[in-house]
Amino acid sequence: MLDLRPVGYVIGLLVAVLGVAMLLPMLVDIAEGRGHWPVFLQSALITILTGGLMSVACANGVKEGLTIQQTFLLTTSVWVALPLFGALPFMLGATEARFIDAFFEAMSGLTTTGSTVLSGLQDLPKGLLLWRGIMQWLGGIGIIVVAMVFLPELRVGGMQIFKSEAFDTMGKILPRAGQIASQISSIYLGLTMACAMVYLILGMEPFDATVHALTTVSTGGFSNYDESFGAFKGSFEYAATAFMILAALPFVRYVQLINGHGRPLVRDSQVLVFVATIAVVVAVMTVALVFVYPQHWSMSLRESLFNSVSIMTGTGYASVDYMGWGPFIVSMFFFIGLIGGCAGSTTCSIKIFRYQLLFASIKMQLRRIRSPNGVFVVRYDKRPVDEEVLSSVMSFFMFFVVTLGLLSVALSLTGLDFITSVSGAATALSNVGPGLGDEIGPAGNFGGLNDAAKWMLTIAMLLGRLELLAVYAILTVNFWRA
Repeated sequence: MLDLRPVGYVIGLLVAVLGVAMLLPMLVDIAEGRGHWPVFLQSALITILTGGLMSVACANGVKEGLTIQQTFLLTTSVWVALPLFGALPFMLGATEARFIDAFFEAMSGLTTTGSTVLSGLQDLPKGLLLWRGIMQWLGGIGIIVVAMVFLPELRVGGMQIFKSEAFDTMGKILPRAGQIASQISSIYLGLTMACAMVYLILGMEPFDATVHALTTVSTGGFSNYDESFGAFKGSFEYAATAFMILAALPFVRYVQLINGHGRPLVRDSQVLVFVATIAVVVAVMTVALVFVYPQHWSMSLRESLFNSVSIMTGTGYASVDYMGWGPFIVSMFFFIGLIGGCAGSTTCSIKIFRYQLLFASIKMQLRRIRSPNGVFVVRYDKRPVDEEVLSSVMSFFMFFVVTLGLLSVALSLTGLDFITSVSGAATALSNVGPGLGDEIGPAGNFGGLNDAAKWMLTIAMLLGRLELLAVYAILTVNFWRA
C-alpha cells in the first residue's frame, strides 16, 4: 500500500513556508495604513497551523528518499495544495473573491501563468499586490527545482535527457532537492535583486520595482496595473526583456558558471537555438509592424521585442493591445506562445529542446526513407539520444495536442467563441497568461468567463506547469496498483 506520510510531511512543510511568506504583505499593509493587514494575519495563521500540524502528523513516516510513486504524487499534490491556501487572502481580503476566482488567481500565480480575474489592480491594497508577486516568485523557483530534480527522475516528457546535468538524485530525492535549491536560490535571488535595482535606476517606484522584479524573473507576468506593462515604456521594456531572457536560460548553466565553468552556457545548443528563435521572431514581427506604423520603426522594434519575448518566455506582460496589429502578427503571438524557453528555467510551454528533438527525429526518418539500409542516430548537443527519450518527447507532443484540442472543444461547449476557446486553452496549457480576442486578450482579463471555463483553465494551468504526463500518470489505475 502507498505510504502517504512522506508526501504529507513535505506538503505540510511547504504549506507552512507559504504561510510565513504571508507575513511580508501583512507588514506592507501595516505600513500602508489602510487597515487590510488582519487579512494576511488570519491567512498566515490558518496556513502555518494547518501545514505545521500536517508535518507533525506525518513526521513518523519520513524516510531517506521517496519512491517514484510517492514522487509523482508529491509533484502534483504540492501544486494543488499551495494554491488552495494561497487563495485565502483573495477570499478574505479587499477583493472578497469567490472560491473559484481566488483559486484561479492563486493557481495562475504559483504556476507563473499570469492570467488574472481581477480588475482595478491599481486600487487594491499593496499587500495583496505584493502577495501576487510573491506567489509567482515562489512558483518560479519551485518549478526550477521540479524541472532539475523531479521530472528527470520521473522520465517525463524527455526531461530524463537532463538527468546527468541535474545531478544524480535517484534514491535521494529530498536531500538532493534541498542541496540543489540552495545552489540555485542565490542565483535566483541575485537576478531578482538586480532586476529590481535596474527598475529603480530607470525611475520606477520602489514598490512597483519590487513586485515587477518578482514577476519578471519568475516569468510570471502579474502586474500592479490593469494595463500590465503598458504603464511603463521605453527603457523599462528593454530592461524587462533582458531579464526575461536571462530567466529563460537553464539555471543549471548558471550553477556551472558560478563554479567557474562558463563554457557550457555559451555552447549549449538549447540556448543558441532559443536566442536565434527570438532574433528571427522579432525581426519578422518588426518588419510586419513597420507596415502598420511606417513612421515609427524604433517603436515597432521595441514593442515587437518586448511583447514577443514576453509571450515566448511565458511571462505574459503586454505593453500594448497587440490585437490591433493585424491578423498575421496576432497569429504569430499564438504560435510563439507554444514555443517556450529552455528546460530547467522558470519558463513554460513546450520548450526549445523538445522541438530540437522533434526536428532531429523527423530528419532521421527522412534519411531512413532515402537510405533504408543506413544506420542513423538522433543526437542532441552532440550526444546520442536514447529511443526512450524520443518516445517520451513524442508522447508529450501527442498529449499536448490532444489535450489542447479537447480543452478547446470543452470551453466552446460552455458558450465561449472560437478564438476565446482555442487561445484560452493554449495560454493555460502553455502558462503564458493573456489569450486572444477582446475578452481574454492583452487588454482584457478572465474575470468575465463562466465558472465552468474557469475550472477547466485552472486545471489546464496545473497540467501545463507539470508537463502534463506527471499529472496524467497519477490518474491511471496502474499507478495506484504499483
